[in-house]
Amino acid sequence: MRLSGALQLVVLAWVATGGVALAADPPPIRIGEISSYSALPIGTRGYRQGWELARDEINGKGGVLGRKLEIISRDDAGKPDVAITAAAQLVDAERVDLLTGTILSHVGLAVADFAKQKQIFFMASQPLTDALIWEKGNRYTFRLRPSTYTQASILAKEAAKFPARRWATIAPNYEFGQAAVASFKRELMRLRPDVEFVSEQWPPLGKVDAGPIVQAMSAANPEAVFNATFGSDLAKLVREGTTRNAFANRAVVSLLAGEPEYLAPLKDEAPVGWLVTGYPPGEIKTPAHDAFLKAYVGRFKETPNIGALIGYINTIMLAKAIENAGSTKADDLIKATEQLKADTPVGNIAFRAIDHQSTMGVYIGKLAVRDGQGVMTDWRYVDGADFQPADTEVLAKLKN
Repeated sequence: MRLSGALQLVVLAWVATGGVALAADPPPIRIGEISSYSALPIGTRGYRQGWELARDEINGKGGVLGRKLEIISRDDAGKPDVAITAAAQLVDAERVDLLTGTILSHVGLAVADFAKQKQIFFMASQPLTDALIWEKGNRYTFRLRPSTYTQASILAKEAAKFPARRWATIAPNYEFGQAAVASFKRELMRLRPDVEFVSEQWPPLGKVDAGPIVQAMSAANPEAVFNATFGSDLAKLVREGTTRNAFANRAVVSLLAGEPEYLAPLKDEAPVGWLVTGYPPGEIKTPAHDAFLKAYVGRFKETPNIGALIGYINTIMLAKAIENAGSTKADDLIKATEQLKADTPVGNIAFRAIDHQSTMGVYIGKLAVRDGQGVMTDWRYVDGADFQPADTEVLAKLKN
């Protein structure tokens, strides 16, 4: 009797293993990932590369629980309804074990609500709104990046040292911008009861008309400005403000403006002297960050931005949570993540059980121009654990 070619191969393999049946590789751990790739391409390209690097490093060491990580990615186009459709496809059709990702706050809130309804674990990697973990938080949702409360509180502490009393604010008119302004105002007025806010400008996200915004701000004659615009909106605001000399002789405090992806388009137009939160990748000299930087530059031939750092750390935290849980079941992941601590390129990060917020910190410094490019100087890393609300305050928010 002649054996078919395929059957011959099976027999040969059986003989080569001494008659022991070949075991199939265990199925991968499937992670559903969603982000605004088409809406925010500058930041999210680095974010994707960050999680790809972490995934491949983890899989190169054998994966997690003896299983490889498989990340199935979807684009939400910056729209909550698209994100929900993507999440449903990932859960129902792709049968993912958990969800992660999102960057825009209103999109993150939509996916968090979906996770609650589906009772599936969700680690929000980048959205900043406080509502994600407080007023609209749920037991299935965790958040990695420092919240608007944390970042605004850190900036407010520095702003309180300025002699300025009259302040203006400029922020995109959606969840993140509204929360950022509210947090900054609340904390600055607590530290400096003598300050007053004389102007609030609320351009639509991604559609800032910088001329009227700068003109209206200047007309109020503030001594200082709090800004929360980012991306192309930030570039337009800076250029128009420079043309009109609107920021000269005014202190400016700007959330996110020190992040490489937002500084890159400005080049030598970066506003010197602004106090910002951001990320100075080439200047951080710690063994863990050096290893990340070397691996990232070696693979992608470019310096990482904040998105790349977040994508990398987010994947590390997910892998550690799965390892500690010993499974991918939502309840097991929740319990494990509430007690999770892990070493990362920015140091040790943990999650607060009370509100599922991580203790990841913030780089704060001033903007300067070096070699034709905006950079952060005089920077330092501030531990997020030092600027989070007390448990009593959190409980009050969770009850509302």
